[in-house]
Amino acid sequence: MIDRPLLMRFLDHLWVEHGLSPNTVQAYGADLRLVTGVLAALGVPLAQATEADLLAYLAGSSRQSGRSTARRLSCLRGYYAYLVRERIRLDDPTLRLKNPRISRHLPRSLSERDVDLLLSAPAATTALGVRDGVMLEVLYATGLRVSELVALTHAQVNRVAGVVRVIGKGDKERLVPLGEVARDRLEHYLQAARAEILKGKICESLFPTSRGGAMTRQAFWWLVKKYARKAGIAADLSPHTLRHAFATHLLNHGADLRVVQLLLGHADISTTQIYTHLAQDRLKQLHELHHPRG
Repeated sequence: MIDRPLLMRFLDHLWVEHGLSPNTVQAYGADLRLVTGVLAALGVPLAQATEADLLAYLAGSSRQSGRSTARRLSCLRGYYAYLVRERIRLDDPTLRLKNPRISRHLPRSLSERDVDLLLSAPAATTALGVRDGVMLEVLYATGLRVSELVALTHAQVNRVAGVVRVIGKGDKERLVPLGEVARDRLEHYLQAARAEILKGKICESLFPTSRGGAMTRQAFWWLVKKYARKAGIAADLSPHTLRHAFATHLLNHGADLRVVQLLLGHADISTTQIYTHLAQDRLKQLHELHHPRG
């Protein structure tokens, strides 16, 4: 059994002192419960595990993806560093453990034509259709994470300046421009469709459901798949696909990588650099334009 009070103190520590998102804290809690169960079968309490115990656990989870293993190791490092800090144990068994090698898969993107088809798929004749169309438009116009999109409130949108104040990972804020099309569609939605959806209910969410509450990530994922089928897009899409398309299309049209990093809210530019592999159209155009034998 896991030491629940200790686990809760550690998760509170992640939330308060490190500013991790609720989703990340929840994932860390799930990882620690999983490790606890595996080690318990070996008769080893999590707080007393040795380097050899953790190596055995990580070896047993080698069938998982490298990213999953790296995340669990990161979680364990944080946990044992916390135990040492709190003087619950004197040594950290993760100090010599190495991160797994992670293959960097190129994110799936969409062509500009497919994006146009997807954004046109929701019916503009119903309030819910208007809402869905605006959500897709805003997602593509801003490159928000889906969790950031569904969490948007009225207070975060400056309709005059045409910018959105986004609260991202680690509670870091950034300002992202909406663009003219998304701004116009959002204004149209706010003038009538939103009130029709709420039917007198009070909700802070910018994009409420017909029940008067905020939409979940899972519900929006279902909407993206629904409209992709309607648009005749064969690829298996997720809300994150539009974020990838946002970054790729910006680079294809000449945007600076640092600007894209800021708009996406990436802490490290190395995370943004993966999109340069997708921006092949722009690279070919630059080569043809500037190379003497292009």
